[in-house]
Amino acid sequence: MSGYREGVFPMGYPGRSLISWHQPPERAILPLDELHISRSLWRTLRKGGFQVTFDQCFAAVMRGCAGRRSTWITPAIVRVYQQLHGMGLAHSVEVWIGEELAAGLYGVHIGGAFFAESKFHHVSGMSKVALVHLAWRLKECGFVLLDVQYLTAHLAQFGVVGIPDDAYRVLLAEALSKQCQFQ
Repeated sequence: MSGYREGVFPMGYPGRSLISWHQPPERAILPLDELHISRSLWRTLRKGGFQVTFDQCFAAVMRGCAGRRSTWITPAIVRVYQQLHGMGLAHSVEVWIGEELAAGLYGVHIGGAFFAESKFHHVSGMSKVALVHLAWRLKECGFVLLDVQYLTAHLAQFGVVGIPDDAYRVLLAEALSKQCQFQ
């Protein structure tokens, strides 16, 4: 947890027990007041046909995130995050279609900061639903920082922006000073 407090995040290396800490010069965040939801995603959200839960299936979400051809989520990473989940510090968002886990994401929370680590989907568009529900939950609970690590074109469509490390550290300090619960 001290790494997150210092503005760095871990990554594993497949086939090795090594975990390294990363601190990109630009950090990607989703300002919770600036969440952008496209018209097509709004239609999906209104149409429904899915159920969103929190912290109901953390291990399965981690398996889903790690189940790619190339992944940084090693068995050592899985063990650490499952321990953090057991301590109430790591959380998952699950999207279900019927009995099927269609998508999910997981991350860590400290104070008023949530550090999103990874997401996956088995059904197209459902990881977007997970991200939107995460942002809504964080805003409802008073969080001030949703860190998504690296800016990608996919994440930019939600309003994610890249900010320099010094600006990130100011936001991080403010977030860490809060006492938010991921209820």
